[in-house]
Amino acid sequence: MTMQRGTVVAADFTMDYFCFGSGSQTMVILPGLSVQSVMGAAAAIAEEYAVMAEAFTVYVFDRRNELPDLYSVSDMAEDTATAIRRLGLKNICLFGASQGGMIAMTVAARYPSLVSKLALCSTAASVREEAQPVIGQWIALAEKGDREGLYLSFGKAVYPPAVFASYRAALVAAAAGVTEEELKRFVILATGTVGFDATRELSAIACPVLIAGDQTDAVLGVEATHAIASLLRDRPCTLLLYDGYGHAVYDTAPDFRQRLYDFFTEKIQ
Repeated sequence: MTMQRGTVVAADFTMDYFCFGSGSQTMVILPGLSVQSVMGAAAAIAEEYAVMAEAFTVYVFDRRNELPDLYSVSDMAEDTATAIRRLGLKNICLFGASQGGMIAMTVAARYPSLVSKLALCSTAASVREEAQPVIGQWIALAEKGDREGLYLSFGKAVYPPAVFASYRAALVAAAAGVTEEELKRFVILATGTVGFDATRELSAIACPVLIAGDQTDAVLGVEATHAIASLLRDRPCTLLLYDGYGHAVYDTAPDFRQRLYDFFTEKIQ
């Protein structure tokens, strides 16, 4: 599959992205919080979302390269919207997972003309108190430089037990390659999630929305998924609930990407 990499150059920041697929429709993926850049996983992501490649040209955006000391989800959304517009993308099908979902819903609320359909998975319209200790533990481990502890804590929280066990060795190996700069970036990005609250903005979302989550989400909780559905109850909205796939249901549920494709191509209303 042909893939292109690029960098958006804005007035005060740059943002890396990659794209694949040859379809006439445009899809944008905003991934969740991660220790290392999504750019390193470009080939794997393109393979995972190969079902999209014929109908869509798919863009995957990283966070900005030059992080300020304080960088909120609101700031991330503004920068991402700027990058999308700089590339001239219009009428996008926008998918965000976890922190990427927070960014996606904020973009869709503030710039409704950009987004034709919105899909949110394992995310929240506000970060509840129950989630803050989990994120806080990740921040503390990163600040201590405990790379292996961070990766194992992250993996244990986002994956169901059997998947975590199968990934454990790979997580330990990946942790060994994490740099000091990547840890600093992670702390800034994770801290930017704490206190996020877009509940008053969601009423501005004008497009159909797919909301997906899992009953066993140990990071944000399934209550966060239900809360988004409640806030968007007056919009064309599809609620998709799994059980047993964990926070990373967008990776672990075998049918999720097909369901996402069906929604974006109007097979699910």
